[in-house]
Amino acid sequence: MQELAASRAGRRLYGSRMTVGFLGLGVMGRPMAANLAKAGVELVVWSRTDRGDTPPGAVRVTEPGEVFRRAGVVILMLATEQAIDSLLPAELGGTLVVHMGTTSPEYSAGLGARIRDAGGRYVEAPVSGSRGPAEAGELIAMIAGDPEDLSRVRPILAPLCRQVFECGPVPGALLLKLSVNTFLISMVTGLAEAFHFAEGHGVEADLLRQVLDAGPMASAVSRGKGGKLVDGDFAVQAAIHDVLKNNELIVSSARRRGITSPLLDVCRDLYASAAASGHAEADMAAVVHAFGEPTH
Repeated sequence: MQELAASRAGRRLYGSRMTVGFLGLGVMGRPMAANLAKAGVELVVWSRTDRGDTPPGAVRVTEPGEVFRRAGVVILMLATEQAIDSLLPAELGGTLVVHMGTTSPEYSAGLGARIRDAGGRYVEAPVSGSRGPAEAGELIAMIAGDPEDLSRVRPILAPLCRQVFECGPVPGALLLKLSVNTFLISMVTGLAEAFHFAEGHGVEADLLRQVLDAGPMASAVSRGKGGKLVDGDFAVQAAIHDVLKNNELIVSSARRRGITSPLLDVCRDLYASAAASGHAEADMAAVVHAFGEPTH
């Protein structure tokens, strides 16, 4: 791949243009692809459903094989392992495949081996962040793979990410991503329980939000999710069904290593309950509905 120079301030890429493929225009994928197109990347995209969401400047194709034929680097932002399996070509001819979704580390290691057997190259690059950071190009990426491949991927990630952390060989990036999500899920679930507790005691929700925002536990996540809990606004940033999937990945990975995960065991049941009660497509803050109505 020809070298690109990235300017974070202008969100532009300079130098020789190249074709990058992008598969998956969901909640996260669409703004990520849009930022690549804005940065001047020659982008070809495909998604299973067409909601009129092709980023300006990108070329949309009708089948994923065409993305692999046209692009030297292909980014996967797909929801499930099954989706990846259904789209991966038998021959890759040197294509560098960048897996930016969240799957089990074991699956990723096997995927990398399959891609290399098909003549391709492989990099893990899961990201931390939800739709808002994706739109702002402020995601945090964790990357793993061959050092030469990582150096090729870094300039492509510049319009998408505020920081990029190298994690050694595959599946180091996904192991770190699941570690990060362990904290995220337990933190947001605890925040939801705090608001549930306050409601049950008649404490004003907005006053609780103000105290939390002013205190040492405040973060972008607590402020964002706290605002949603106060307003009852569960427009999706990170959907309940996606969080449940990630929670299940964490618990399964812990079990395989003989690691206890008491908080995430409880969180898994709460997110499953929220999903089953009709909130699967809502933001993860909607896990508050799994606690039920306070009894006075």
